[in-house]
Amino acid sequence: MQKETIYITAMSSISSLGDDCDKAWQAYHANNHCFVKEEVGSKLHWVSKLDQKIHHNIAQLRQSNSKYKNLDNSVLYAIYAARKAVLDAGWSSATNFGINIGSSRGATSLFEKHHSRFLNEESAATSASPTTTLGNISSWVAHDLQSQGPVISHSITCSTALHALLNGIAWIQSGMSNKFLVGGSEAPLTPFTLAQMRALKIYATSKDAWPCRSLDLEKNENTMVLGEAAAMACLEKEDNNNALAEIVGFGYATEPLKHGASLSTDAMCFQKSMQMALNDVSLDKVDGIVMHAPGTIKGDMSEYTAIKILFEDKMPLLTTNKWKVGHTFGASGMLSIEMAVLMIKHQKFIASPFYQQSQQGHLKYILVNAVGFGGNAVSILLKAPKNQIANTN
Repeated sequence: MQKETIYITAMSSISSLGDDCDKAWQAYHANNHCFVKEEVGSKLHWVSKLDQKIHHNIAQLRQSNSKYKNLDNSVLYAIYAARKAVLDAGWSSATNFGINIGSSRGATSLFEKHHSRFLNEESAATSASPTTTLGNISSWVAHDLQSQGPVISHSITCSTALHALLNGIAWIQSGMSNKFLVGGSEAPLTPFTLAQMRALKIYATSKDAWPCRSLDLEKNENTMVLGEAAAMACLEKEDNNNALAEIVGFGYATEPLKHGASLSTDAMCFQKSMQMALNDVSLDKVDGIVMHAPGTIKGDMSEYTAIKILFEDKMPLLTTNKWKVGHTFGASGMLSIEMAVLMIKHQKFIASPFYQQSQQGHLKYILVNAVGFGGNAVSILLKAPKNQIANTN
C-alpha cells in the first residue's frame, strides 16, 4: 500500500558493524561474524557488542551534559545515531521534522538496577521513574536536537523500528509533516534480558564457528544471539537528488496469537504484509528480500514458507543480517533497511553464508521484513532512486 513516494535521504547506525554506513558495508564483506563470548551477570553468553571506540564515544556523550548522566544506554545510543543521521540529511533545529524512535525493551539496564535496589532497600531512586519511561527515547533525542515537530515513542517488540517508519510515512502523507526521523534503539545485553531468551530456549549455545545460523533452513537447534544497536532513517516527501532509496510500498498485518512468542507455520502475517507492500509491483520485479530470520528454527522456516507461498516460482534473492550482527530487537528492522539501502547503493547482494545464491542483474526493488512476538509483521518495499537507476542502466 502506498499513496505517494517517500524518500530516505539519510541513514545512520551504531552496532557491532561500526558507527557509519561505510564501516557497515566493509563489515558485511568480511568472512566472519561480530559475536564474542562474554560474561553477563554470572554466565557466559554469545553477544553482539558495540566496539570499544563507540563505547568510549557513548561515555563521552554521557559526560557531556549533566542531564545525560542517568540515562539508559538505549537513549544514548539513539542520541548518538540520530545526531549523525540529521547531520547527513542537512537538517537543523530550524528544520520542522518529527521524531519516532522506538525500543522493544527500553531502559532495560536501568530497570534491573532500580528494581534490584528496591528489592534490597524497599525504596526507589528519584531518577527511577523518568529515566525508565519508554517515551524518554524520542523525547531526549528531540531535546538533544532541539527539534520542534511531533515526538513519538513506542514498543512493538521486534518490529518496532519498521512501525516507526510506518508512522513517519503516515504523518508525511497526511500533510502534517514533511520530514520525519524514524528508527529504533536497543541495549539488551543485561542479565535478565538474556535469561528471558534462554528461558524461551531460543538462545545460541553452540560452540560452532557461526553461533547464529540465521537462514540456515536445515539447522536442528535455535541460534538467536542478541546485539546492541541503534539505527535511524531520515524520511522526506520532496524528491531529493541525493536520496538513498524510495519507499514505494508498505504493508502490515497481525495474526491470532496461539503462543506469545511464535508465528504460524506459514506466517500468514508475513504473507499479508508482503502482499500489501507489493501493491501493484509484480512479483518478478522484486530482486531481493532482507528477511527478519532471527536464527530460530520455527522463526526462519515460517517466514521462508510465507515467501515461497507468495512468490512460488518467482523467488527473489533472500538474505538477512542476523548471522553477522545478531538480533537487535527494536533496532533490527532499521538495520535491515540499512542493509537493503547499502546493497542498492553498491548494486551488490550480500548473501547469508547458509543460503547461497548468485546475483543475476541490477538490484532495483528490495523488500524488507520484520515481525514482533506473536505475529506483528511489517514489510517495506524499497526502490533504487532515480539517480541510482540512471547509473546502472
